[in-house]
Amino acid sequence: MEFRNLGRSGLKVSEIAYGNWLTHGSQVEEDAARACVRAALDEGITTFDTADVYAGTRAEAVLGRALKGQRREGLEICTKVYWPTGPGMNDRGLSRKHILESIHGSLRRLETDYVDLYQAHRFDYETPLEETLRAFDDLVRQGKVLYIGVSEWRAEEIERALKIADELGLDRIVSSQPQYSMLWRVIEEEVVPLCEREGVGQIVWSPIGQGVLTGKYLPGRPLPEGSRATDDKGGADMIKRYLNDDVLTRVQRLRPIADELGLSMAQLAIAWTLQNPNVSAAIVGASRPEQVADNVKAAGVKLDEDVLKRIDDVLGEVVIRDPAKTGSPPRRP
Repeated sequence: MEFRNLGRSGLKVSEIAYGNWLTHGSQVEEDAARACVRAALDEGITTFDTADVYAGTRAEAVLGRALKGQRREGLEICTKVYWPTGPGMNDRGLSRKHILESIHGSLRRLETDYVDLYQAHRFDYETPLEETLRAFDDLVRQGKVLYIGVSEWRAEEIERALKIADELGLDRIVSSQPQYSMLWRVIEEEVVPLCEREGVGQIVWSPIGQGVLTGKYLPGRPLPEGSRATDDKGGADMIKRYLNDDVLTRVQRLRPIADELGLSMAQLAIAWTLQNPNVSAAIVGASRPEQVADNVKAAGVKLDEDVLKRIDDVLGEVVIRDPAKTGSPPRRP
């Protein structure tokens, strides 16, 4: 395993992080989830990402039990706040009330006294940004949170938050967690240049394009049974944009590149995200331990400029680059 600084902070994170968005407490039974976490630990992963909303708060609880007994100082546990976790009007968003109540629930479920990274899961247009940042800063001062980050924020939102933090002497954002893959590059035009300048690192999710970049979805063929595309618990919605013959045909043309490098398709996709110097870690999920072992082999892989150009040439116009695709709900859900 290789390690990188999280942005310009002193925190080191494993290049490959383990995330449990669509698995723990939802698609995968707890015994299998624990086996995946054990595999991640055995492979040298120390960074674990979750969120209060995943599987209706169950994912945090499963992760907490799976990590029980591990040396806490040797882990980086990351979670998030924003999406609804209850029926009340204040059980959502980034108000002081919800942030403070949500962290206590997360700490209880994760069975820890603190989280290493606490992230705003979306931007909240109904809460003053100063209120949100002060609440995060309070948690840092209380020792319940060590670092703060954001997820799926636009460049101008990150920039505003950094400016306010500097003006008020509040703890600064050190990380951004966007979707990023060979197929989805919406952060490259605006978010990455800003974050490179300001010392904010990316912890990217879905580096294998919801599984499309593994090559298991074939053009003109039925969807594999039990795959993300056939999941009725939320997994199928996001993958739909890729399930057309043009995208799937181009993805198959990546296979010779992976074969030449001695990599699986998934390893090539994950390694590709790690070539971006602003990326601190790539989050992988798994429903089976062997998937973890396969994905981890992407750590430390260096791709030549020629390889990167060949990938660009193969994918061509199917790559999604529009920075406007990053966004948060105009009102709290």
